[in-house]
Amino acid sequence: MPVSPPNLFQFAIENSNDEFANSTDLAILLNAIGSAGKFISSEINRAALRDIFGSAGAANVTGDEQQKLDVIGDNVVAEALLSTGLVCAMSSEENAGLIDCGVAATTGEYVVVYDPVDGSSNIDVAAPIGTIFGIYRRLSEGVRAGDVDILRPGTDMLAAGYVLYGSSTIFAYTSGNGVHFFTLDPTLGDYLLTEENVRSHGSSHVYSANEGNSGKWNDPDLDWVEHVKAEGYSGRYIGALVADFHRNLMKGGIYAYPGDKGSPDGKLRLLFECAPLAFIAEQAGGAATNGTIPIRDIEPTQLHHRTPMYIGNADEVALLKGFHSVNN
Repeated sequence: MPVSPPNLFQFAIENSNDEFANSTDLAILLNAIGSAGKFISSEINRAALRDIFGSAGAANVTGDEQQKLDVIGDNVVAEALLSTGLVCAMSSEENAGLIDCGVAATTGEYVVVYDPVDGSSNIDVAAPIGTIFGIYRRLSEGVRAGDVDILRPGTDMLAAGYVLYGSSTIFAYTSGNGVHFFTLDPTLGDYLLTEENVRSHGSSHVYSANEGNSGKWNDPDLDWVEHVKAEGYSGRYIGALVADFHRNLMKGGIYAYPGDKGSPDGKLRLLFECAPLAFIAEQAGGAATNGTIPIRDIEPTQLHHRTPMYIGNADEVALLKGFHSVNN
């Protein structure tokens, strides 16, 4: 009989590393996020039936219109992580400050940052969306966790990953030992390993960027995009960061979200989106930069720190950086 692939929990236990306090901690945390992902996936599939399309009628802390699914996803991920008792501090794109972790704020060993539903406006048109997360080991001792534990560069991150909700539900993660993909089997209700040690695809002459904003772009980005188009690159843009990143990881290419004349720091959040995906990109042999320095080297100054980001195939990122160095 064929041997069944390991599930997410089994694989994470067998591939934990010494930076976690206990050999099961990584598996417990990933399993909690995976459980939240199963619920979010189910809600997406039934969105029209449950009337969770569209706006929730409010904006999040950075002024983006919240979708109904943003609110649902934020609560589900937080509750799943709180149930582990391992998390001393966490924050999400949908919250102004830290989420109350109760007793675990003093006793928990880990910090989690996450974007519960990246690209949530895509749900209305059945396009891919996702959940992004990063995990740190706490720094403070003997006190309730606070900003010192969470305002840290991506180089401190122990693990990162995403759940992609598309034609299938895929859980991807790294803990510094490669990138691994698990696919949710809806008949079993479990994530099963489908690809181990994923590597970034070579250059495929594909770029993903919202050129509708190019009228506000700065010269380095305008010069770069004109160059790649002259070289015959194809544009592929889904409109959800995690979906565009996943596509380019598998097929090759670069995702670009520049700063511009109106928003010099861009739109993307360093803690909740950029640093986790940069960790994954690097572990797969790719790269991520703000145009001049690696994304994971950036020190956040606030929870909702924004940054331009260019991420994908290492050669494509190096090409992009060349245009920024010439113009500076």
